[in-house]
Parts: sequence; structure tokens; C-alpha cells
Amino acid sequence: MVTTDIPYELDESFVAPAFRFQSIWKVAANDAYQVSKLHGFMSAGLFVTYEGKGSIMYGDTNEVMEAGTYLLVSGDVPCSYRCLDGDWKFYFLHFDPLDVADQLGLAAWRPVSTGRISDAIRLCERLIDSLILQPAGYGMAVHLTAQELLHLFAQERAAYGRGRHPELDDILYRMHKQIGASVAVDDYVRLSGLSRTAFYVRFRERTGMSPTQYVQELKLASAKATLETTNATVKEIAASLRFYDEFHFSRLFKRRYGVAPSAYRRGI
Repeated sequence: MVTTDIPYELDESFVAPAFRFQSIWKVAANDAYQVSKLHGFMSAGLFVTYEGKGSIMYGDTNEVMEAGTYLLVSGDVPCSYRCLDGDWKFYFLHFDPLDVADQLGLAAWRPVSTGRISDAIRLCERLIDSLILQPAGYGMAVHLTAQELLHLFAQERAAYGRGRHPELDDILYRMHKQIGASVAVDDYVRLSGLSRTAFYVRFRERTGMSPTQYVQELKLASAKATLETTNATVKEIAASLRFYDEFHFSRLFKRRYGVAPSAYRRGI
């Protein structure tokens, strides 16, 4: 067996956005609680409400932050916020700038309901624990945990986005881990629990390819890595990846990479 896993690489165009965690507040408020920010927040922030409710006013807009919601705020908008109905429990994180939230597609000044509030509480408490105990590397840890909280909400949002189809996650994982196996597309259809038509439509929306094309791309990428890192023959690679024969494999490889497998290896 000479199959080589595909090298999983970060897109070279990706640039990590700026992010600096500053502080986290854990607030249990009553009707006496009211804060006015005449010049806006000093930096960006995030309200995470887990019990009761509060309201925030900016300009002519008044938003209610109920239990199980989060709200991003930017650092340049005059506003005021207060407790409603005598009970409001929330965390507030200060960080700067909003670049990470922007890249994750999280919009500011709009309360969003979340089904991940228990996970959000866990992350907020982890932040507080790290800041109290200050274990080795805690400065890096709190920056990563704060970004993990934003990522948590972004993942939830993306899961319901058009074309995301999280029901295909397991199928895609199996395809990657079974590169050298001979698995019929109909087997994946059955595993998905979808009709054949729905499976093909959703798969193309998710990946931009048909299931057969996607698996072929995986096999060719694996073959390319194998040529680069082993002495396996073209015939052995073709057999390991279950191509029809080495000639069929060579044609597909040349069509994809512009050069035959043997010539590709010589040019490395």
C-alpha cells in the first residue's frame, strides 16, 4: 500500500487578522444598572447574555439583549445600555480591533440568538480562570480563547448558511480518509440519508463539484504527493489509488497537472 495522504495546507492568500484581547467583565445587574458611553466604547466588544435581559441604545435604535444572545459593538458609536425587568446577567469582552469578527462574517450592533450559550459560558469562564490564576502562557491562551468564542458563533452561523450543508461533513471526512478505497457514490448517498438527487445538488453547492469529480481530485492530489515523497512506481500508485490502470491514471494526471506522472517526478 503506497497511498499518501494529501498535504493539507493553509491557502497562501490567508492573512491572519489583527486581534488583541483586553478584558472580560462578568456582570449581574438589577434595575439600578445603567451605563452611558457618550463617546462610544474605547475598543470593540462583545455582550454575551445568559440570563435575564438588557437593552442598548445607539442613535435612534434600541436593541434588546435577551438570554441566549450575543451582540458585537464597535468602538466608535455613542450608546447607553441598562438592565430590564430587574435581572440581567452577561459577560462583556473588550478587544480590538473588529478585524477577526469581520473576517468571520459577524456583524456589529445586531443581537443574535445562539444555541451555543453553554459553550460560550464555558469559554468565558475559561478566560476568567486564566486571568485569575495566570498559568504559564496565559497571555497567549486568553487571546486564543477570546478568538475561539468568536469562532464558535461564526461556526454556528455558517452551519445554517446557504450551501454549507453540515449533513455532508461526515461524507467529506470519509472521502478524505478513504482515498485508497473503492467506495461507490451510492454508498455515500445511503450514508447521508438523502435522496440521490438531493445528495448531488447539495454536494455540488458545498464543493462546486460532483461526488465523482471530488473523489478524483483527492486521488490525483494524493498521487502527486506520493510521486514527490516516495519511490513507488506509476503502476503501484495507480493500483493503490484504485485507478482502472496506470494508463488511465497517467491520462487523468496529465489532464490535471499538465504533465505525465513520470515526467512530473523527473522535474521535482
